[in-house]
Order: sequence, then structure tokens, then C-alpha cells
Amino acid sequence: MKMTFQKLVIGASMAIGMSAIATVPAQAGTLTGANISGTAASDYLVYDVQGNSTNLVGNTSANVQKVLDGNAANPTGNVELRASSEQAGFDFTKNTTLTGQIGNKSITLSSLTATDWFSTGSGLSTSYGANNFANTWFNQFYDAAGLATNESAIKLALGLPSFTPSSFIREQAFNAFNGIGGFQRSSDPNISYVNQDDTTGEIKIGLAGHYNLKDNYAPLLGAFGNFVKDGFQASEVVKVTYDDKTDLLYSFSATASGLTNSSGDGADGKSHSGNYEVSIKGVPPVAVPEPSVMLGLLGVAGVFATQRKFKKASI
Repeated sequence: MKMTFQKLVIGASMAIGMSAIATVPAQAGTLTGANISGTAASDYLVYDVQGNSTNLVGNTSANVQKVLDGNAANPTGNVELRASSEQAGFDFTKNTTLTGQIGNKSITLSSLTATDWFSTGSGLSTSYGANNFANTWFNQFYDAAGLATNESAIKLALGLPSFTPSSFIREQAFNAFNGIGGFQRSSDPNISYVNQDDTTGEIKIGLAGHYNLKDNYAPLLGAFGNFVKDGFQASEVVKVTYDDKTDLLYSFSATASGLTNSSGDGADGKSHSGNYEVSIKGVPPVAVPEPSVMLGLLGVAGVFATQRKFKKASI
């Protein structure tokens, strides 16, 4: 009878311990130890949130860390890397980086340089048709902007014959985009959050941008600007290095952030209105049992210790 009771106690204790382990909820890790560096380490801006507005705050480590704690459902402020990309005399050879730890692994998020865009393997080429990231990305940008579906009207606007090939129209658009510094403009990502799913390891990165990018580009692209579709969406590009792998990430689909850059320097009432989420596969962090789990396991260990004492006493 005594042994039966002991077995029941042990079974119940083990069940409690295992139940505690089974009911530990999945966690979402965030970036820690945020630090700004790079070859243009001072070229960044920090935007915090006040109500429904994003406002410039001081470039301090505490502010950088604070504004990165949002998520897709609640994007907060952001850190703009390589903030001077739209200014005259911009040095396109330098970058600004945001580094930190997520899931006990290092991650680096960076602005892009001319080499990232225009490298062909044997050098740099700013020509349309070159085998580089600039051409790959721009063709997607062109389609997302609705220009591909408006090529007949574009030919008329440019005074081109109807038999003009699509590749020629794309080349003219590429040159126009490059001429307004479009690649530089797309190289200064506004990082709003960096989160990791502790179960799958997936890392999600929020990029703040325009919910309707037509407002930004239509006035700049001349004749092409007239044919950019309303509601056009495109994020800036971020370079991410994690677990010895580098990716260039971007999106052509945004959700409304509920925020706008409506006060402070550079306010336009439109920036930061869209949240673009990009992701990479990450390494799931090593699970650490919660205190309640440890107490459950200690309870099991205590029962086994008591059982051994009973056995010794009965000898």
C-alpha cells in the first residue's frame, strides 16, 4: 500500500512538472544591445512616437533601443540608417549599420552602398540590363508601380512609335530613376523593429515607409510619374547579415502603421505611414525553462529523494 501511494505521488509530481514544460508559451524575442556603427556611423536619425506622430529625438543608445520594440500590429518609432541619402554630394560608398543580439546571435542591419546595387562580379555598372541587384530590383519596382500596364500611354507621352519594345521603355525609366538618385533614396531603411519567434527562429524586421509611394515619386519621375499607380507600395532596401549569411531584403506590400511623420524636422505628414515587414530564417534560441518549470522538476526530484530514504529506512 505504501509503495502504491509513493508511485501515485511520483506520477502526480511528474505530471505537474511535464505539464509546466508543455504549457510554457512561445515567446517573441527582440533585438538587444542595439548599436550604431559603419563607415558613416553618425549618419542616422531616431524617431520616437507621440500619439499618432513620429518625431525626431536625440541620437542616443537609449533612444535607439527604445524605438525598436514594436511589431507588425503595433509599429512604433524607427531608426533611419544613412539619413543623408537624398542630399547633394552624398557619398554612396559608405554605410550606416545597426547591430545587436537576437536569440543570443549577432545580427547586422545596414544601409546599401553603390557596390551593393551595381556590382556585376567584375566591376560596377549603372546600365540597364546589367547583371546586378539594381536591375533585378528595379524591374520589380517598375511592375509594382504599374508602369508595365501603362506602356502604350507612356509611348504616346514620350512621342515613341507603338512598336517600341518594352525593354526600351524600361531602360528609359531606369535611367530616369537613377537620375533622380532613386537608388540612393532606396538605400536608407527606417528600421522599426527586429523580432524573433522563439519556436521557429524566424526573424521579422519592420521597415517604416510611405503607405502610398506615388505621393513621393510621381513628382520626381517626369513623364513616368504621371503613370505611377495610386496606392503604389515599395519599401526601402535593408542589408541583413545573420549567421554568416547576407540578404538584401525589401517588400512591395505594406500595412497601415497608423503613424505619420507629422511634426519635427522633415515632417511631411506622409512618411512612416506604411509598415513593410521582411523576414529571414533564424536559428531558434536554446530554450531556458521558466522558474515555474524548474520548481516542478525540483518537486519530482524531491519525491525521488524521499523514495530513496523510505527504501533505506525499510531495510
